[in-house]
Amino acid sequence: MNVLTDVWDYLTTAANWTGEGGMLQLLVEQLLLTFTALGLAILVGLPIALWLGHLGRGSLLAINISNVGRAVPTFALLALLVVADWPGTRDFGPYGRAGLATIIALTLFALPPIITNANVAVREVSPAARSAADGMGMTGWQKFRRVELPLSAALVLLGVRLALVQVWATATIAALVAGPGLGRVITDGFYRTNYGKGIAGAVVVAAVALVLEGGAALTQRALDPVPRQDPDRSRSAKGSRGMSADTPTVVEETDAVGR
Repeated sequence: MNVLTDVWDYLTTAANWTGEGGMLQLLVEQLLLTFTALGLAILVGLPIALWLGHLGRGSLLAINISNVGRAVPTFALLALLVVADWPGTRDFGPYGRAGLATIIALTLFALPPIITNANVAVREVSPAARSAADGMGMTGWQKFRRVELPLSAALVLLGVRLALVQVWATATIAALVAGPGLGRVITDGFYRTNYGKGIAGAVVVAAVALVLEGGAALTQRALDPVPRQDPDRSRSAKGSRGMSADTPTVVEETDAVGR
């Protein structure tokens, strides 16, 4: 109970949130790290994954290469980067000490869910929808833009959403090389046996992760170009029109092609 009281006291003390090295400053630093790494991972991984999924070949190689980021611990990669001559531990603009090394490590960590989800999403588009697009005389680019991308958007966005939360939580490792972010509160608290401070930092990280997850879920729903209906409601609507609940889903996919 004493630890919980210390956590509450730390979180409710205004001085811990403001000023140089305060929680608000560290929170902004970690958000900057997270969204920069995520943006780079999207720019690098998403076009490659989508195009290979469209072509239907080279996918296994791309996924296996990206999965190296899962096989190698992110902290081990960060440790290798900071001891090298480049990028090392030098300051990198607003990202602070070892900022570039941290961004590289987090970007590689974000690639696997983005590449895997995007590639699988495009490859698993229904052959019936592809055939309908071919029958309409669409070019390869038109088929990708008007059929494959809309039908795969939900799973693609899910990969970005997963990467966002994972990168946010992992960004705390920057503190282990004296980098920016809320990890400094956690490591400093436990190093000085001030467990209330350390746990308070972890609580803030967890709370922001929930907020990011909720915001990403709403964004995913808003950006999905193909409206998703509740299955029970969809069956009820079909039944009222005299259609069987077992009507093949290719009808819906063909309608999407027409749009």
